[in-house]
Amino acid sequence: MGGAAESHTGWTFLTNHARVLAAIADDPNVRIRDIAAHCRLTERAVQKIIVDLEQDGYLSHTREGRTNTYRIEPGKVLRHPAEAGLPVASLLSLLLKDEVQRTERADEPAPRLS
Repeated sequence: MGGAAESHTGWTFLTNHARVLAAIADDPNVRIRDIAAHCRLTERAVQKIIVDLEQDGYLSHTREGRTNTYRIEPGKVLRHPAEAGLPVASLLSLLLKDEVQRTERADEPAPRLS
């Protein structure tokens, strides 16, 4: 999960909160620095998002030496009324599956759409 963050303008389909949660779901021991690089956010922004997620009960952490281990509450439902009843686990299963597929396809040539 390395690399320099690139700025982005315009809208996106996913919120930064969803991106951070997916990065944590992928590796519960991930460092804030690595989440920031992966999600193309500042470390401070990631820290604030983690606080938001913890305050609302989507995430908790335990400290083990110098490492945080995060735990996601998979049954917690998404906040927006349009997703009423949809648990976090459903969202993460889509995001993580897509991440695995993108990684597997990275070495394949891009499909032709015409």
